[in-house]
Amino acid sequence: MRNVHLVGSAPFATAEEMFRVAARHLGSRLKRLPDGEVGERDSWIKWQHARIGRSPQFRLAKVDPIYVPVPPYELVEGATPAEEIELPDLGYAKAAIESFGTFRELTEEGVVPPDTRFQVGLPTPLSVAGAYVVPASRDRFETAYARALGGELERILASVPAAKLAVQWEAAVEFALLEGLFPSHLGDDMAGGIADRLAGLVDLVPAGVEAGIHLCYGDSGHKHFCEPADTRHLVDVANGVSARARRSIDWIHMPVPKERDDEAFFAPLADLRLKPGCELYLGLVHMTGGIAGTRRRIAAAARVVDDFGIATECGFGRRPPDTIPDLFRQHVEAAER
Repeated sequence: MRNVHLVGSAPFATAEEMFRVAARHLGSRLKRLPDGEVGERDSWIKWQHARIGRSPQFRLAKVDPIYVPVPPYELVEGATPAEEIELPDLGYAKAAIESFGTFRELTEEGVVPPDTRFQVGLPTPLSVAGAYVVPASRDRFETAYARALGGELERILASVPAAKLAVQWEAAVEFALLEGLFPSHLGDDMAGGIADRLAGLVDLVPAGVEAGIHLCYGDSGHKHFCEPADTRHLVDVANGVSARARRSIDWIHMPVPKERDDEAFFAPLADLRLKPGCELYLGLVHMTGGIAGTRRRIAAAARVVDDFGIATECGFGRRPPDTIPDLFRQHVEAAER
């Protein structure tokens, strides 16, 4: 039996609906359960664009957006150092604390299995910067956003018991940078800069709380922002973070395009060097091609690395709600070895 991982978003109206449907279909196969990123969070970091605009130190730049449908921000003239930049309440703590209240009630009712952890997804500051800030302002923005996000995490830690919490850091724009699609501000050692940043985020999560990483190539319109040639960038980032992080990493999730059931795509996984105890989840469950396609992808991956759990390649908050039970049933069927 393979474990199942849910990346984050789902097309439900409330966190309670997400918890109930996921628990009913997947139950003990899940070690962690996200709240579906309901409401304004349904499109990953899109809701953060307006939050950045509340800072007096940032303004919309007079440039046309390239990869996102909104213009990026830039620092105003005479902006303060990064340590003094003011960012508003980012909203992650408030959403997590509200959802955990529902999660706790459903656990006490027996709806959610008692050993399931509440999973909170947080974006990397680099992803938010890369999507919504011009390159010249990114360094200071990253520093300020990381400080604000650390405050959000502290509020979550104060409200959710460590033994019930799992924190997932979500990196997507990092791979747009590595693939050369976004202009970079990281210098020559781009992969090293990305790994350093991710390791620092992992180390913000205290002992007793699980920490994981979702590596992503995007899901706008159910498509990646580019189709990776193979898993090489994913493996390099995973190895870099694993080597640099001081605390343990409990899981790493990697996407798999629906078209890739060839061994060549998975071949770099042979070089994966995760530390003991770190679970690997491959996002190879797709509605396209049904269970037969998913099994072909599992078989191709297993010829390179057999010890992995399964997931979708990204969150599925943009799917029609009536398709989710079938998607969950496919997870259950595919989890059987």
